Amino acid sequence: MTMQKLRFQPFLILIIGVLLVLTGCNNKEETKEEKAKSKETLTLAWPRDIGKMNPHVYNPSQLFAQSMIFEPLVSYDKGGKLTPHLAESWQVSEDGKQYTFNLRKNVKFSDGSDFNAKVVKKNFDAILKNKETHGWLGLISRIANTEAIGDHQFKLTLTEAYYPTLQDLAVVRPVRFLAESGFPKDGDTSKGVEKSVGTGPWILDDYKADEYATFKRNDNYWGEKPTVKEIKVKVIPDAETRVLAFEKGDIDLIYGEGALSADSFNQLKSNDQYQSSLSEPVATRQLVMNTTNDILKDEAVRHALQYGFNKDVLVKEVTSGIEEKADYILPTNLPYTSDLKVTPINYDTKKAEQLLDKAGWKLPEGKTIREKDGKPLTVSIMYNSAEAIQKKMAETLQSEWAGLGVDLKLEGVELTTQVERFKANQFDLNFFSNYGAPYDPHAFANVIATKGFGFSEAISAYPNKDELIKDVETVLQSTDENERKETYNHLLSSLQEQGAIVPISYLKQSAVYQKDVTNFNFSANRDEHPFEGIQKK
Repeated sequence: MTMQKLRFQPFLILIIGVLLVLTGCNNKEETKEEKAKSKETLTLAWPRDIGKMNPHVYNPSQLFAQSMIFEPLVSYDKGGKLTPHLAESWQVSEDGKQYTFNLRKNVKFSDGSDFNAKVVKKNFDAILKNKETHGWLGLISRIANTEAIGDHQFKLTLTEAYYPTLQDLAVVRPVRFLAESGFPKDGDTSKGVEKSVGTGPWILDDYKADEYATFKRNDNYWGEKPTVKEIKVKVIPDAETRVLAFEKGDIDLIYGEGALSADSFNQLKSNDQYQSSLSEPVATRQLVMNTTNDILKDEAVRHALQYGFNKDVLVKEVTSGIEEKADYILPTNLPYTSDLKVTPINYDTKKAEQLLDKAGWKLPEGKTIREKDGKPLTVSIMYNSAEAIQKKMAETLQSEWAGLGVDLKLEGVELTTQVERFKANQFDLNFFSNYGAPYDPHAFANVIATKGFGFSEAISAYPNKDELIKDVETVLQSTDENERKETYNHLLSSLQEQGAIVPISYLKQSAVYQKDVTNFNFSANRDEHPFEGIQKK
């Protein structure tokens, strides 16, 4: 090595060292920037596209996303408490037919326009143009008149008293509010909106169908502003892929009903790297027995089938502890359900066999299926073939009841077929779940009494069916709180006691999230987004 090269070598080493230090500084600066940006963005995995952000339409629009942009007059809080939202107060007439809402002042839509009585009326009128579409919501068919009184008062007049008016106004759709600028020229929002402009804490900023949606914080929001600046929704249809993306760190949060399998939830829950939550019960998984069926019209048979399976083991094994055994047809955290006078039916195969024998269903010697007048004790159970829990529960019931001498046929069908056949009364047994908060118990009561929803036909053999239908009419129109409590107690207790509606398990929402996500809370409203107050460290 020459002397010149020896002199140059230390200088070269010094230059390389300086470059490495500078590069390290730049990398640190980039890391800080990336970290700061990461704290401002919450990334969520969702199984399907968010749909059109129109407050007055249904599927495929996703409820959580609609609730981020569009707000109600009234909110539903824990314990069924109804609290002010865009209406800061209200008055109800003595006859229960008039609701006058005092609207919150100084509220603006995200485009800067005013929220006022005129735009509230315009939204109601657009909804009422499509009454048939929204007929499932009891309030809509009972609206006689809408009136804007000045800028900040709105009056709703009903054809008859309807106590769940405020509950119906708290649901995510269709009674939420679109700005004037979002309306099409003909005012018919059922065909689409010009822009998705609401008063909510979030604004849809960027969207690519079936890939992602980005919501930015509405910095002009009238209420408490979100802590994170952005929520990015990544559409990942496959459940396993969602979990892999979460474990890789690309996803901050996975939540909802069915967003995670029970096994995946328990696996992630057991990992100290992550956090997890389960909501309170949001609905009851029910088994509906159709009493128009010659076999199931006998109450003794219906009770025998209930005694004939171990609900505790069924729920624990099939749902891996994510759901819990249900003793009542509606969760007891819903209004008017905490004091039901019903004695739950527990597992007792001897009792089941005695009831079947007494009902005339005998087990012939050398045979495995009971018979009566030469007819086998055979019924079928319909389940959603795409839902693993329904399928496993149906298979478990088939096995358990076989031990009693009952032949249970399994019918796995698509969800649309399941819904259609239930409504058309074309089933023996079927899985169903109630609607949850803020819909129940009044929405559940309403479908019990309404022909064409499946329940009214399913309870045909109840000797007091007419009395129960009358209960529904009474409770929905009652303006007396004590009367409502007594009527619901009689209605829900009698429906369960006669055995056509069997509570199986309480459904819950599950969530897993990264360690740096804090203040995650499920909404009391089953369909509302859970991002209020959520933060990232």
